[in-house]
Amino acid sequence: MNKTTVSDIKKYVNYLLIPLEDMYYHHYEHALWVMERAIYLWTMEWCSEDEIEMLVIAALFHDTGFVIEYDNNEVYGAKIARNYLRTILYPKEKIRIIENIILATIPQKTPETLLEKIIKDADMDNLGREDFFDISEKLKREREIIKNIKIKDPDWHHASLGILKNHQFYTPTQIRERHEKLKENTEKLKNELQK
Repeated sequence: MNKTTVSDIKKYVNYLLIPLEDMYYHHYEHALWVMERAIYLWTMEWCSEDEIEMLVIAALFHDTGFVIEYDNNEVYGAKIARNYLRTILYPKEKIRIIENIILATIPQKTPETLLEKIIKDADMDNLGREDFFDISEKLKREREIIKNIKIKDPDWHHASLGILKNHQFYTPTQIRERHEKLKENTEKLKNELQK
């Protein structure tokens, strides 16, 4: 992995995301967390060495589209990555792979390749973690500010429950480490809605 390239991309992504001060969750630290979880899953799933750089680059760029549009940000993130990578003369075939990895983070999209499955699992990791409810509140606040709306708690909880119930993890490591907590979070949210 070319550490200089990755370091330069980190600086660029940080520069892009700094103005998004109303983002309580989709910010630079989230990009770093997704990158680190993706690297972890990559090591656990025995991917090839030449793939790690593409995965890291995709993880860093995956939410940069938020600087253009909140909804459909993944498409813009892929374009931002492509444009940046072209300026540093990154190989075209690898740029296409990176774009596809980023596009795999579209909520309704089913990932196809192992790298797409890894980024999807890394991006949705919070669904199977202890801090799910804290992050859910941050996402709610973020959405309210960006969309300039007020979301009632029951509405938010119903939407969150739909995401939890319909979500699946894809890599064996993510399933092993996060599936049980995903089920627990689902049940906890169901109970919350029945009160």
